[in-house]
Amino acid sequence: MTGGRAKGRGPIQEPRGRCPAQPLPEPAVIPPLVGTGPPARPKALADPAAVAARRVLLEAPHLAPLRALAERIRAEREAPVPEPDPLDGGVAARLLLLLETPGPGIARTAFVSRDNPTGTAANLFGFLAEAGIARAETLIWNAVPWVIHAPGARNRAPRPGEIRQAVPYLVPLLDLMPHLAVAVLAGRAAQTLAPVLAAARPRVAVIGVPHPSPTYVCTSSTVPARIRAGLAEAARRLAAAPCPPVRLAIPTGSA
Repeated sequence: MTGGRAKGRGPIQEPRGRCPAQPLPEPAVIPPLVGTGPPARPKALADPAAVAARRVLLEAPHLAPLRALAERIRAEREAPVPEPDPLDGGVAARLLLLLETPGPGIARTAFVSRDNPTGTAANLFGFLAEAGIARAETLIWNAVPWVIHAPGARNRAPRPGEIRQAVPYLVPLLDLMPHLAVAVLAGRAAQTLAPVLAAARPRVAVIGVPHPSPTYVCTSSTVPARIRAGLAEAARRLAAAPCPPVRLAIPTGSA
């Protein structure tokens, strides 16, 4: 990705993924502004220019309701909440991937993204690519969406009390995702929210996988195998789910 503002929009094109768009009169739901294409390699947001370019896309309409929810959480919890990735599906996503909580290094990008310059994001980048799940199908979020770490503290898992405090924000998130078909809960903290999700959206397939942090992935060869199996199942569920009436506007120029 290179810097610079997108210069207008090109023709309406169908999103990459397993569901072709259905022809509908305007207005249609507009998922992500993908520019000239997503990064081909992990840790793309290690480049400050790439971060700046990604921030240019934050005003895209598929992010607006999510950003409003994030702002509400910031105000109520008095803590940083990273922005959703503009290159992902936003409110048009059919797959919600819940991680645990933003790590201490989130200030480097202020995004929750598979492109972050961390080992967890790099692992997630690879696992999602292997599963063949298109970015436009996904929203990556956190079970506890605000930063729980004190300045300078090491990363840690959310405590039970923090997870309970996060529960009131899950249903409002789900309400913003009308096409949701699959939820992948990565790690124990996210998986504790499975009953809440099942009660709110009983038709959504809920799949638990280990957290993709290097701390867990390196503990046993069975961990990456379980992540791959869970994401493969998620891809199968997406393929079998009804396709929403979505059209994708791809801007011209770099993003």
